Amino acid sequence: MFVRSLKANRWILGARLRTLPAAVVPVAVGTAAAAGPDSGVIWWRAIAALIVSLALQVATNYVNDYADGERGTDDGRVGPVRLVGSGMATAREVKVAALLAFVVAGVVGGALAVAVGPELFVVGALSILAGWAYTGGPKPYGYLGLGEVFVFVFFGLVATVGSAYVQTVEVSRLAVTVSIPVGLLAVGLLVINNLRDIPGDTQSGKRTLAVTIGDVNTRRLYVALYVLTAGFIVLAARWRILALLGLIGLLSCLWPVHRVRMGARGRDLIPVLGQTGKTQLLTGLGLALGLVL
Repeated sequence: MFVRSLKANRWILGARLRTLPAAVVPVAVGTAAAAGPDSGVIWWRAIAALIVSLALQVATNYVNDYADGERGTDDGRVGPVRLVGSGMATAREVKVAALLAFVVAGVVGGALAVAVGPELFVVGALSILAGWAYTGGPKPYGYLGLGEVFVFVFFGLVATVGSAYVQTVEVSRLAVTVSIPVGLLAVGLLVINNLRDIPGDTQSGKRTLAVTIGDVNTRRLYVALYVLTAGFIVLAARWRILALLGLIGLLSCLWPVHRVRMGARGRDLIPVLGQTGKTQLLTGLGLALGLVL
């Protein structure tokens, strides 16, 4: 019974639930930005956008697990267990799981494209390709210090503006503006993860941005992301003043910022990673609520 439970739960573990706010927040904020006094929400499109976003996030996580496990990058890692690196699943099994998640994203995204416009086929294809090439393939850009760029673009700009676009079929200045703090919050999650992994990544030859700029500058970057997030939330208030509710959720970053500034490292950064995800969720939902109200 325990073995069967472990085999089922390993896929939940591999999906990395703590990272899923990166998929939920842009859809919530983008949909809220599209909502207004003269326009309602087309709920099936919002739900479809959420499924696509979650499927892409899970698929990317599985690709990361599969590719890092094959390369041995996860051997002796400090953070939460990985499926391939720990031997809980084979690289082939995790690769198949990633492909299935991409298929879900493709099918649901295809339905959205049929309803909204063929341009979404292009956006979807680029998103899937970016999710695979992050750590998969012969030259993964996640190993070249470009992971933060991918996260900002696809889990910030594309996912947020895209979620608004499927509602209104237009790109508004408000949607673009709020996509920036959403992207910055998502980057924060990756930055703290890579800060924790600097020793192991350096040893394995994985050149993340954190490895490239070093421990001290990575900590400074983490703090700067929250300062910039606050600034763009204030900017969004030019269109809808209650967007400032996002600042209430942003207060939850004070503890992880303090821990990072005080030099927490290794296993001490695991709870900081968890709180960073909560900050992302609380700030994003606060921002979305403010945009709707």
